[in-house]
Amino acid sequence: MKLIAASAHSTEATAGKVIELANTEDPRTLDLSRVSRIDLNFPKFTDGRAYSQAFLLRRRLGFTGELRATGDVLIDQLVQMERTGFDVAVLRADQNVDFAQRQFDRYRGFYQGDAVTVSPRFVTHPQPAPATAGFVQTGAAI
Repeated sequence: MKLIAASAHSTEATAGKVIELANTEDPRTLDLSRVSRIDLNFPKFTDGRAYSQAFLLRRRLGFTGELRATGDVLIDQLVQMERTGFDVAVLRADQNVDFAQRQFDRYRGFYQGDAVTVSPRFVTHPQPAPATAGFVQTGAAI
């Protein structure tokens, strides 16, 4: 996940069509044909509707462009943002980008599937079927 300081967000140039989606809007109503980036807003860090929008855009609508988290984005949210489909997070002004990067070092892998890696870890790496040693079928009625 790419991290951007709040001060750099407004000056960054973008190529393609950018949509800012309010938390109250349904992503299923959008025409995503020429959209290269969608900004999803977290008005408060406790408001998780943008997580649902990101997951819906990635998994159900197949959006492959950039999903950007904006607003009240804290370091604690970054790993979950990445797992729900965000590519970029614009950190709140008082958040440190170096500290934020450490979150990803702490949590490297997950057992469950998510928006990015759909299959759970145990499906991604299947194990051979266990042998039936110790169980002998004789055909005799018990």
